[in-house]
Amino acid sequence: QVQLVESGGGFLQAGGSLRLSCLASGDTMAILEMGWYRQAPGKERELVAEIIGDGKTNYADSLKGRFTISRDNAKNTLYLQMNSLKPEDTAVYYCKALCAFTDSTSYYYTANLWGQGAQVTVSS
Repeated sequence: QVQLVESGGGFLQAGGSLRLSCLASGDTMAILEMGWYRQAPGKERELVAEIIGDGKTNYADSLKGRFTISRDNAKNTLYLQMNSLKPEDTAVYYCKALCAFTDSTSYYYTANLWGQGAQVTVSS
């Protein structure tokens, strides 16, 4: 299995910057893609940014230019650099990994695994 642990969340004022990290451990060779999602109070979880299989990055349109996703494969770590933060960026940020596994019967399947989340609170 794969374990994901986010870190770097916190409380800050609008206009500030923060970098989130997601450390992957376990069967990291099973990871196909990774991404960041967020969930604000009373809202559905939404995509922030992702790095797909060929290294291409995708961002939520509203966050382009302020957020940057990157991955250090040697450290098994995914990052999210967040700049010019706004109060509406307040949310729990989750790391997600799309993983591929083969079970004992050689059955191939994929699964989305999630971290526990990191709270980011931006005050006005």
